[in-house]
Amino acid sequence: MAIDGAQTGKKGSLLSRALSSTEPAPALEIGGGCTTMSEVRVLVINTGGTIGMVPQSEGLAPEANKLAGALKKMPVLHDVAYANETQLYSRLKLGKDTLVLPASKQNKRIIYTILELHPLLDSSNMTPAEWDKIARHLKINYEKYDGFVILHGTDTMAYTASALSFMCENLGKTIVLTGSQVPIYELRNDGRANLLGALLFAGQFVIPEVCLYFCNKLYRGNRVTKVDAESFNAFCSPNLPPLANAEVDITVDWETVWRAKTTKRFAIHTNMNCHVGLLRIFPGITAAAVKAFLQSPMEGVVLETYGSGNAPNNCPDLLDELKKATDRNVVILNCTQCLHGSVTSVYATGKNLMDAGVISGADMTPEAALAKLSYVLSKPGSLDKKRKKLEESLRGERTNSPIGTQISLKDSKFIQKIAQSLLISCKEELGAVKDALTPPLACAAAKSGDLDAVKALRNMGGNLSFGDYDGRTPLHVASCEGHLEMVQHLLKSGATMYAKDRFGATPLLNAIKFRHHSVICLLRTAGAHLSSQELVNVGTELCSLAFNGDVDGLRAWHLAGVDLNQPGYDGNTPFKVAEAAGHVEVKEFFSQLTT
Repeated sequence: MAIDGAQTGKKGSLLSRALSSTEPAPALEIGGGCTTMSEVRVLVINTGGTIGMVPQSEGLAPEANKLAGALKKMPVLHDVAYANETQLYSRLKLGKDTLVLPASKQNKRIIYTILELHPLLDSSNMTPAEWDKIARHLKINYEKYDGFVILHGTDTMAYTASALSFMCENLGKTIVLTGSQVPIYELRNDGRANLLGALLFAGQFVIPEVCLYFCNKLYRGNRVTKVDAESFNAFCSPNLPPLANAEVDITVDWETVWRAKTTKRFAIHTNMNCHVGLLRIFPGITAAAVKAFLQSPMEGVVLETYGSGNAPNNCPDLLDELKKATDRNVVILNCTQCLHGSVTSVYATGKNLMDAGVISGADMTPEAALAKLSYVLSKPGSLDKKRKKLEESLRGERTNSPIGTQISLKDSKFIQKIAQSLLISCKEELGAVKDALTPPLACAAAKSGDLDAVKALRNMGGNLSFGDYDGRTPLHVASCEGHLEMVQHLLKSGATMYAKDRFGATPLLNAIKFRHHSVICLLRTAGAHLSSQELVNVGTELCSLAFNGDVDGLRAWHLAGVDLNQPGYDGNTPFKVAEAAGHVEVKEFFSQLTT
């Protein structure tokens, strides 16, 4: 069973065997447009941080224009032989800051380009202006790359990961932040393993979240906090298990992965509200101190309280200052100082805060709460609407109490009967049966356009982004069949548009192949685009359609955003081919495009 078109089986490839630098690189058949090696592109945005620092007179500091050259000397992070044998740089018109990993066991090459921001920063100097800069680079390069890695210092990495998770709206690709505790140039460091792991996740999996990878674990970015200044295991996710663990096996918890349920295309939100802050309650804190902190221009405050969201209620002046602030529209979000746990109203001291207009932050980290407050307050809308948004889970940053009892596919009588016949009893094996059966059932329902069956599978906990034995997801199948309503439902259920089957095709390419124009338009509206692999020799394909007078096929490629003036293998454009073949309809079609 393929997962998101990237892996087979519930467990991913072995990390220790993910790369094979000792085996010769397979040849790339360029002339016929057929590649025996699947290539994916990853953009690495280097913002600075310890991973690229060097000793200077005043201490460790980032050094510009050094990282790419240093990585090229590390065989595990750059395969010089493959780059030379396949003429990688001239073939793809790549610059000197592009590298390629050794081949993975899935016969996949991750080609990554390093984009260095100026100036490089110690993360202690990171501000919302740098968040804006990172987000804009993600937007500019979103359709050019399959995934993204952001190199960042560890001190404020949790803040940046949280902020980007909100700033990146309708995200459909993997973004991974990583860094290190020791510079990558030193003999003994954690930078090489962290960068390698981040590249593998960004290049081989479709996990449409802003993630953080550190010390063999992939976390949801808005769920982490830094807990250790000296250990390689510097981060933890106190209230949510890791999305993936990269030990001997790479295991991805696909049921935990958060997905944007929308048909809108990727967008970024910049200009976060900077009039927000963190206020930590401590024994003896005075009402005067709280009053001073809450004065204009402060518009939002994360109140870090004791235990399950408690603050002193034997100081009426303090509570009065909080009430006065909320009355003048200062939004106060209550988060616990504890590493684990959630804000509740069990105690009277917590209930008094709610009476003062303070909003529960549930189990959000202070970093996520601050970023969410900054994001929500910068959006248009009434104050009541913004307060409600803060109580919702926008990017999986908080755990909301489930409403009602959700049916689990593991509890299905159908699954239970199969489990009994296979003598399966343990939870793990039962989950494996569920994961094996969901993809073919969902794909069969997608093929027939059976919306009720797909909804039932989703309601029972089935993952609609899982693929069958060929890596084809239900969205692939529905796009082939032209089931517009099914495609729309799958997108709104969080199905990814960027999953590739084992032939490297996305749902958009399937819709083009079968000329389903309405499906193409819907996918494009949602932000789907063809990968660089799918565009290999597209000019020759267009010329073939023009030669055969296939206006319908040409229109499908045009609706997908492809330039129809690309030449074929002989240098002729599709228009010239149609003109030579005497296809008047094709010539008229091209004329309509230019008017």
